[in-house]
Amino acid sequence: MAASSTSSFVVVANRLPVDRVPESEGSGFRPSPGGLVTALEPVLRSHGGIWIGWPGSSLGDDDVFEADGLKLKPIELSDQDVEQYYEGMSNGTLWPLYHDVVAKPAFRREWWDAYVQVNRRFAETTARCAAHGAVVWVQDYQLQLVPAMLREMRPDVTIGFFLHIPFPPSELFKQLPWRDQILKGLLGADLVGFQRPGGAANFARLVRLRQGHKTHRDKILLGDGRQVAARAYPISIDFQRLEQLAKSQSVMARTEEICREIGGDRRILLGVDRLDYTKGIRQRLRAFGELIVDGAISVDDAVFVQVASPSRERVQQYVEVREDIERWVGRINGNLGRIGRQPVHYVHSSYPREEMAALFQAADVMVVTPFADGMNLVAKEYVTCRHKNDGALVLSEFAGASDELKQAFLVNPHDINGLKEAMLAAMRADPRDLSRRMRAMRKQVREHDITAWANAFLADLAA
Repeated sequence: MAASSTSSFVVVANRLPVDRVPESEGSGFRPSPGGLVTALEPVLRSHGGIWIGWPGSSLGDDDVFEADGLKLKPIELSDQDVEQYYEGMSNGTLWPLYHDVVAKPAFRREWWDAYVQVNRRFAETTARCAAHGAVVWVQDYQLQLVPAMLREMRPDVTIGFFLHIPFPPSELFKQLPWRDQILKGLLGADLVGFQRPGGAANFARLVRLRQGHKTHRDKILLGDGRQVAARAYPISIDFQRLEQLAKSQSVMARTEEICREIGGDRRILLGVDRLDYTKGIRQRLRAFGELIVDGAISVDDAVFVQVASPSRERVQQYVEVREDIERWVGRINGNLGRIGRQPVHYVHSSYPREEMAALFQAADVMVVTPFADGMNLVAKEYVTCRHKNDGALVLSEFAGASDELKQAFLVNPHDINGLKEAMLAAMRADPRDLSRRMRAMRKQVREHDITAWANAFLADLAA
């Protein structure tokens, strides 16, 4: 369905919020995977406007169209673009570098060249779709050059940029051969947002050291008289919408079904992640297995459910992490399980929101243990679904969510013994203590939901 080709509010992200369903499965669209889409989709619905992004495959139509009430503008990427810009520069270089070098980044000049070309294509498309004086909100690490490119093409628009992943300290960022180009690209925005104050401080320090610009608190003073603000805006979720879903009869019925099928008389521990080496999945499974070996728990006491959504399956590092996790699952179940009583249920699949809401309610303990994470919205989704004020959250102190969900059982995911202690404490905690913790965390997420996040950012951008 064709729609108006320009708007006064434009969201620019690597992915569109929908994927086209393959012809073999019918027709139409389904939600794209990932936390960015989950967070931003309600923002676009409330503000109107156009979302520019890659549809994940060819649409055969590059006009603005409407799907599920959203105006969308697809950007076509060739197979070479996907290989070099997306899988290469974005996820083989920037992702590991920005996540504390959990995996070693690769620096390839042809990847950088593709990154520049694709960013320019996004900027050119945005310049055509933005009405005069429009507000343009650029998202995440794949598009860090777009702000400066767009400012050169359209000085009349107001540009915001938000980084959904951590921004690294200067010692790591300086490894990047194209560090100055990235900084200049981001300085094209009027406001650069980060998940945590440390990210904003890292950026301002690098700009001061590398670019020579003066900084005053959260302001960067450019030579042309323009000011750029760098601030933290911890992202959130649509609390009300998810809570309503969790309370629905169908989800509540599915929750009881999961408890009967998987739990029975056992406590359910749950992990939900994209399959990624930054998420600490192997470490949490190892800690759970050791608790059984130590005799602290048994396969009759507890079961661990790990949902690992497929992710970047053509990138070699992700192939290796999947094989590694599946080996651990097989080892734990083979050594510790028995017929009808497997300690780990592992699913390599994406689930619809209804099923996830049911899983969140069925889980006695949610285990979120990334080595580095900008925010981690799964932690907030779990808290939102616990409308009975029960359940426990084991949360990595290296996830941005730990700044807000201070009543969680906070852990260092590199510390296996500490992880075991936290999981055991969460399983054995007094229900009154868990209720107190959950009430406080739910209040935090309720009062600082996705609407509050977007309003705070856009208000500062307008100012």
